[in-house]
Amino acid sequence: MTQLAILLQASPGAGTFQFILLGGMILVFYMFMIRPQQKKAKQAKQFQESMQKGDKIVTIAGIHGTVNKINDDGTIMMETSPGSYLKIEKSAISIEWTQNINKAVAPTTTEKK
Repeated sequence: MTQLAILLQASPGAGTFQFILLGGMILVFYMFMIRPQQKKAKQAKQFQESMQKGDKIVTIAGIHGTVNKINDDGTIMMETSPGSYLKIEKSAISIEWTQNINKAVAPTTTEKK
């Protein structure tokens, strides 16, 4: 009976170790899950605020067009072909695809003389 009582007693350092382990798990969760998501959301907001009339964009659905008008309610009038307009939300614009299409269109500045 006394041997069982001795085995059931927790060592004084076990609580501290568990607390440190829990803190480490929270830190790892923050570093790999929360922080990158916050960074991506900040980049998306900055991208949406920097859009201007005439920018070439691609929606999440893959529709290509040009920004014709930016409305105050968070929508954009996008011209898909001359005279054809779509009203879309700013959040429906794919940041990655838009940046890729604009990189492909950008003129190169390295010319040989």
